[in-house]
Amino acid sequence: MSDELDLRLKAYEGRAAVVGGVGKDPVNAPMIRHWCEAMGDTNPSYRGADAVAPATMLQVWTMGGLHGHTDQADRSDRADDADRSDRSGRGGRTEAYDELLALLDEAGCTSVVATDSEQEYLRPLRPGDEISFETVIESVSARKTTRLGTGYFVTTRTDVRVGAELAGTHRFRILKYAPVRRQPKPPRPRPVVNRDNAGFWDGVARGRLLIQRCTGCATLRHPWLPGCNACGCPDWDTVEASGAGTVYSYVVMHHPRFPAFSPSEGGPGPAGPYAVGLIELAEGVRMVSNVIGVPYDKVRIGMPVRLVFQTYDDELVLPVFRAGEEAA
Repeated sequence: MSDELDLRLKAYEGRAAVVGGVGKDPVNAPMIRHWCEAMGDTNPSYRGADAVAPATMLQVWTMGGLHGHTDQADRSDRADDADRSDRSGRGGRTEAYDELLALLDEAGCTSVVATDSEQEYLRPLRPGDEISFETVIESVSARKTTRLGTGYFVTTRTDVRVGAELAGTHRFRILKYAPVRRQPKPPRPRPVVNRDNAGFWDGVARGRLLIQRCTGCATLRHPWLPGCNACGCPDWDTVEASGAGTVYSYVVMHHPRFPAFSPSEGGPGPAGPYAVGLIELAEGVRMVSNVIGVPYDKVRIGMPVRLVFQTYDDELVLPVFRAGEEAA
């Protein structure tokens, strides 16, 4: 199927895309002035009695505006039958070009993006010059796969003339492609909740970071445990952390890339890199969490951080630590 389509597309190379195009307006000083103001171009060559138009305005003089070259299309009703076989209106797109785009649409290449433009200037255009132009389908590429999707590059070449003299050429390339189907972002991994740490996660759900405290020796501990690792007492209560802390140590996760981890972790893309810190709380215990608020490569040992509760989806809230001015 692909080989057959490639051959059908190749058959359009060399066919006219625009025939007998005429500029809606002669080259004129007001349009040159507006262009220069928009571009911030103060070159004196574009002003005065001997002014020329900026060379990069070449395409401007061929544009049909919001409604296209409708006045020329009316005159095409008197065109010869031979001409009508390959065009739909004088100065408008031909049937060949529309057929090419329709063929690509049928093949699933329904999206389009302009990729590049190339111009060649052979003579300056001056106010009063009346331009004509014709466009040809110069090439249709083989099937290409890009990050946007798979499709075909279509290149057209427009020859711009003043009378019989060629003033310049304009090549314009588009990619007609079938968009890549984006996979939905997977959910962020859920913490493992068990009978020993359920109280900690209940506190997080209420916006509180709870630290276990042994009722036998008052030792604070994190992560949560069923008994005191200092005296062995099984009984405990909790204290709420103030939220202040410092980066005791950290690592930057580069690989593997997990799509569930978003740029909120400080990375440039949907999968990191991101910083994972060992945070020493003001109460003296340490916990592992993400460091946010600064780029991953700006995290430093000793950096002050402040607890925040970050919502990742409707069911997941996690304690993370924000660095930067807000943590000071």
